Amino acid sequence: MLRASTEVSGAEFDLNAVTGAATGDGGIEGGTLLHAFAEAVTLRDTARTAELRDALVEALGEPAMIDAAAIAAAFHGFVRLADATGTPPAGAAGGQVTMEFRESLGINEFYGARNG
Repeated sequence: MLRASTEVSGAEFDLNAVTGAATGDGGIEGGTLLHAFAEAVTLRDTARTAELRDALVEALGEPAMIDAAAIAAAFHGFVRLADATGTPPAGAAGGQVTMEFRESLGINEFYGARNG
């Protein structure tokens, strides 16, 4: 989705930010903070998540924090749905995500990718 939206907006992002391999914020305002928040949510670190919610509100505003929380929750649900239905990772994005793309970002190292 991010790749397609960059084509529409003309913005440039370093998709390596997904795995923490990018330098800086990956071209996304608050990218480093958003990455930390997503990691805290994924790891179910409630104390760190609460701390980062406050930091997101301070840095980006409450609407941005709510968007970030909603996106983290949705993606968590998408992965659980895919795992529960047996959808293989190779079927993601209608099969448009190539193995080379997945490998270049380190996606194959994610826990869910190893379950496919």
